[in-house]
Order: sequence, then structure tokens, then C-alpha cells
Amino acid sequence: MLNLKKINPKALQLENFDIEEGIKFSLLPGVYEGEEYFFTTEENLIDALNFYNKTSIPLNIIITDEDSYNRLLNQFLEVKTQKDLQNSDLEVEEDLSLDDFIKGGLDILDSENSAPIIKFVNSMFFQAVKKRASDIHIETHENFGTIRFRIDGVLITQATIQKNIVNLIINRIKVISNLDISEKRIPQDGRCQIKIANKTTDIRVSIIPTYFGEKAVLRLLMESEDIPTLKDLGFDKNVTEGFKELLEHSYGMILVTGPTGSGKSTTLHSFLQTIATPEKNIITIEDPVEYKANNINQIQVNNKVGLTFSSGLRSILRQDPDIIMVGEIRDKETATIAIQAALTGHLMLSTLHTNNAAATITRLMDMGVEPFLISSSLIGVLSQRLVRILCECKEEDETDEFKQIISKDPTLQNYTPQKIYKAKGCPKCNFTGYVKRRAVGELFIMNDEIKTLIANGTNDIELKNKMIEYGMKTIKQNLCELVINGETSLSEAIRVGLKD
Repeated sequence: MLNLKKINPKALQLENFDIEEGIKFSLLPGVYEGEEYFFTTEENLIDALNFYNKTSIPLNIIITDEDSYNRLLNQFLEVKTQKDLQNSDLEVEEDLSLDDFIKGGLDILDSENSAPIIKFVNSMFFQAVKKRASDIHIETHENFGTIRFRIDGVLITQATIQKNIVNLIINRIKVISNLDISEKRIPQDGRCQIKIANKTTDIRVSIIPTYFGEKAVLRLLMESEDIPTLKDLGFDKNVTEGFKELLEHSYGMILVTGPTGSGKSTTLHSFLQTIATPEKNIITIEDPVEYKANNINQIQVNNKVGLTFSSGLRSILRQDPDIIMVGEIRDKETATIAIQAALTGHLMLSTLHTNNAAATITRLMDMGVEPFLISSSLIGVLSQRLVRILCECKEEDETDEFKQIISKDPTLQNYTPQKIYKAKGCPKCNFTGYVKRRAVGELFIMNDEIKTLIANGTNDIELKNKMIEYGMKTIKQNLCELVINGETSLSEAIRVGLKD
């Protein structure tokens, strides 16, 4: 019996050896440095020895560490996956069929001899990239499983599959993400990469246990070449010109706000790419790093080792930065350090979860930041949303609901719709009725009167009224314009926040 750590054994197929029992009792055959052995771990040694005594295969036993053993276990689980799939019918919608992947000739993996489940997962990734999905949801229900893509901010079902196949798909994702296949009781997070047409995409993996089984959510992260320009973000001309004015400042704090999934990170990275030059030191701290950019220094939050937004930000300030981007201000400590950085000659960019520009300032006050610090450091606030744009197959909407909404809001009195449209659906838009998204937002650049209001302590309503008085166009007004111009539907505008 040998005791070896940090090794990489290869799976060995033995006649008269029940691999199912071997997995159950943690005793697996493998090859290491040209010799055949059984492998187990210290923790499972007693069970492994009891099972070994029942076999008639005279191989020496190597006791190894968990990681080395799991690498061997994963090899056997892939073989087991192949056998399981040969005995089950994989029924999926045409859009997510294995044929699409095989015909595509993709270079995600060499699929020539791989199990059907590997081809299926590869096909799923390919379809997600092809359809511009931001997330893949793999869900387990009582009697079946579903695969859904988040496309343009909305989840769309792509396939309904057998429940046992969901487990195999999630196991495959765990293998390529270096997660523990045997652990199904606690949440797990990991990362993996796929390669399509010579382009690499990073994927953030999150797996949680639910009542009927595990659920996996895969976030497709973007490369720097995917970051849109200020013009491509879709904001109206006045807002885009306002961005350019803000980004000319050498110091101060710019905040981008909105709910989860409203495009805040994309906007911040667009800002950074606009002002990134070789003579500037730009450092970001993010959770997660959603865009990989070659011209900026990016730090990934890691709470397990104490690398939080606040501790990371303190370290960044000792790195001689010109421009700092903090992924999110979550607490008073991070807010205070960010404001101090903005006051001491750095351009600071960050995000907050608030519903409008005015609420951003009162949210900082609620965190415990002194009002005079906010008024001294903040130079601009953008609150934004992402709105789906109608496909050319749109049809007229004859509802009176839009007129009723306008009549109830004094800030919308100037909008008089002649004709509005609703989604229909055709092959071009994958029968969703929408083809892409664009950003809408309300941007306010600070002035002396607003700074005085903040320093004296104020509320959302007073701030918002003053901002409108100084010419800020609200998100509701932007949404009304999109509906009237036939760019989006009333139902989409309501979903985004027309009634908020």
C-alpha cells in the first residue's frame, strides 16, 4: 500500500470489476507511471479495503489526496455518462439538437469520440452564443428539466428534457468547471472556457441545490472587443454628449445606477474604453470580472481570502491610479473610501442599485455618508434601463392603456401618441417580436444648486423635481418617446418601468 499525493492517474477498465460498486466504495482502478493500481483516499480507506477484500484482482492500493482521486473519478463518470445516455432517448427541440452542433464543425471540443452528453452541452453553448444569450439556466423540476436562455433580458425556454439527463448535463458542466461532482448538497461556483470559431468565451458557473435537484446558471462573460462604444449603447444624443462632458473631468465620482441586468457594467466598461490611453493607469475591482480588457488592470473580488470591494479599493489607492472603477458600492466603508479617492484627485466610477438618479444621493445618505462629502465628490449620476426594440414584423396596438398612463403623470403630459405598436413574432426575431436592446437613461450632471440641496440634506422628490427643472429627461419620458416612435411596445415599456 502506497501513499502518494498530487498525482494524475489515468482510468483503467478492468474485466470482472463493477465500476458502479467501485465508485460507491471509493476504490477505482487506474494507471500511474505505467503501473496498474487501485486508488482511494484516507477518508474512505476502510470502505475501500472492505470492498477490495471482496475482489479477486491483485493490484496494489495507492492512498491519494481528494483532488487526485476526483480527477480519476471524473474520468469514470464520463464513461458512466456515455453508458447511461445510450439507454435513454434525448428529446430536445430542433433549435437545440445535437445535429446543429455536429453540422456546425465547431472547435469547442474534439467531439469525434465523445459521449452524446458532451456534444449536447457543446451544442447548447454554441446556440447560446449564436442567439446572443447572456445566461443559460438549467433547471430540475419534479418530472422533467428545462434549459432556458436569457436573451435581451428575458428568459426563453429552449428545451424540455428528461429529468435524469439534467443530472448528466450538470455533471458535465461540473467536470469542465473543476467542481465536485459528488457534492449535491451545497452551492458551488466555478469558471470554464469555451472556444467557438477561434474565439474564447469565459463562462461563470453557479450551481445550487433545489427541492427537486440541482439548478445551474451559466453567465457568458464578454471580451474587450465586445464592449460597445458610447454611441453604440443606444442612449439619446443629449445623454451621450453628457457622458463625454463627465469623462473629461480629471477627478470626481460618476455613479451608474439601475436594477440587476440593466447594463450598468457594460456602460462603465464603455466609459473606461473611451478614456483609456497608454499614459493612464486604470484599475478596476469587480465581482465578477465580466469583460476582459487588455488596456486596464482588473481585480476579481474574493471574499474567501478577504479581498472585498473595500479592502481591494484601499490597496488600489496605493497603486498610483489615475482612474478607478469599483464594480458596486455595497456598504458605508466602500462608499467612504470611494468618495475620499474622488476628492484626492482620482476619477472614480461605480454602480449602485437604485431606481432613479435622485434616489442615488439619498441611498448614499442612508449608508451613512455625510451629505457634504457627497456634494463635494459627485459630478454626475446616470440611472439606466435596457429596452427591447421591436422587430419589423410589429403590428398596431389599439389599446387605450397608454393614454391612461400619460394622463395620470404630470411629467408625461406633452406626449400625445398617434399610433403605437406591439410585438408579433416572425422567424427573423425567433418569434419573440424583438430583435435587440438599447439603453435608456436619465443623466444628471451636478450643479451648484443641487450641491447646496444635498449638503443641506434633502429628499428624493425635491431632488428629482430640481433635476427635471434643470433639463433632465426622465426614464419614463424616454420610454414614452420609444413607444410613440414605434421602437418598442407598451408592454415592454411597462416591464422596464413606465408605471414605476
